[in-house]
Amino acid sequence: MKIKIAIVDDNTFLINAIKEKLAFFDDLQVKFSCMNGSELLTQLNDNHNLDIILMDIEMPVLNGIETTEVVKQKYPHIKIIMLTVFDNDEHIFNAIKAGADGYLLKEVNAKDLHEGILETLNGGAAMTPSIAMKTLKLLRNPIDFKSQSDDIKLSDREIEVLEHLSKGLSYSLIAKNLFLSTGTIRKHIENIYKKLQVHNKLEAVEKAKRNNLI
Repeated sequence: MKIKIAIVDDNTFLINAIKEKLAFFDDLQVKFSCMNGSELLTQLNDNHNLDIILMDIEMPVLNGIETTEVVKQKYPHIKIIMLTVFDNDEHIFNAIKAGADGYLLKEVNAKDLHEGILETLNGGAAMTPSIAMKTLKLLRNPIDFKSQSDDIKLSDREIEVLEHLSKGLSYSLIAKNLFLSTGTIRKHIENIYKKLQVHNKLEAVEKAKRNNLI
């Protein structure tokens, strides 16, 4: 029985590099590859007869961590190994929390990739040594990587000011609309920048939208 594999990566060059590594082994079969998480979910609707997914993290439309969460809920039998160039703590932490079964760096050689796949299918967790070290450190000293939106607390008034800002209104117009002085509006905007950790109006509006604040 061949091990059925899907590869998800937004870089076709890297997909081919992974396929080349897997081609050395007769017990592995690449069923299909996708360019992002959304494409993968569509493919899985038609065919989820897979053993393992090799998943990139940074992808457009739907990234690897969000995709892992969805796949694990819908198809718990499929194992997922994150295959990424990133070994930063937040990615590792979030990938594991999302349900990833292993975490390897893309420069992994063919033999280690093959062993990692077998190990994961046998209930182990494939991990590049540097990742394993970081994971241990994270367990010993858990950093609270709450999503940033949890940490951003804007008052109702600040949200009002931001909404006006997003419409491109000037400080004096916002002040007039909200029956406040221009100085008070400036103070609110200063606080908004501080809380959102941004430096200008454009960044503030972008970040507020990303975090569903406006």
